[in-house]
Amino acid sequence: MNLAILETGTPPEALIPEYGRYPAMFEDLLGLEAQSYDVAAGELPGDVGRHGAYLVTGAAAGVYDDLPWIPELIDFLRAAKGKARLVGICFGHQIMAEAFGGRVELSAKGWGAGLMRYDVVGKEPWMDEAGSVALPASHQDQVVIQPPHTEVVAASAFTPYAALAWRDQAAISFQPHPEFSPEFAKALIDSRVDRLPDPEAAAASLDSPNDNGRVGRWIGRFLAA
Repeated sequence: MNLAILETGTPPEALIPEYGRYPAMFEDLLGLEAQSYDVAAGELPGDVGRHGAYLVTGAAAGVYDDLPWIPELIDFLRAAKGKARLVGICFGHQIMAEAFGGRVELSAKGWGAGLMRYDVVGKEPWMDEAGSVALPASHQDQVVIQPPHTEVVAASAFTPYAALAWRDQAAISFQPHPEFSPEFAKALIDSRVDRLPDPEAAAASLDSPNDNGRVGRWIGRFLAA
């Protein structure tokens, strides 16, 4: 699979020496090598046909932030529609929703952090028979208007649009982070302890079994289809 990772953010600087950057986390999750582009630094492939698939990472930024690379990324995603497979994770999930007719806002529900469980509400060919999945999450923003031509794949009371599959293009997206190891997710919580409502409970939740590998296999099968 000729995959490119569109890196829209980085972990806190203090965590990078131990845990690496997001492209490496996705390579480990998917068991493949990919070319990465530092989108926040102004890097994008010059031609959408250069790669057969693009994965958009998480970011500290919001899709509504006044940053020059955000509209450039939206234009790129729209240009890639129907020409490449698209996968979005967290910020990637949100910016794909914005690019294709949905809406994202800073949620009044506050932070979603720690291990969160999502019901599988739609079955796709790249999925297995799981009825729910538990994945690390770290977000305040949420998709609040579902993009047209999408089906909800996974949902929870806290995150109604936790995973989407597009019907008018080869694209999927997830709000949670299957690429986050429990150790990294805990370290990220520690770095945000002053912003989270109950960081101890969020960190403790990550000791429970997760479905990172399962969802990684889902993404891999989608990319290989």
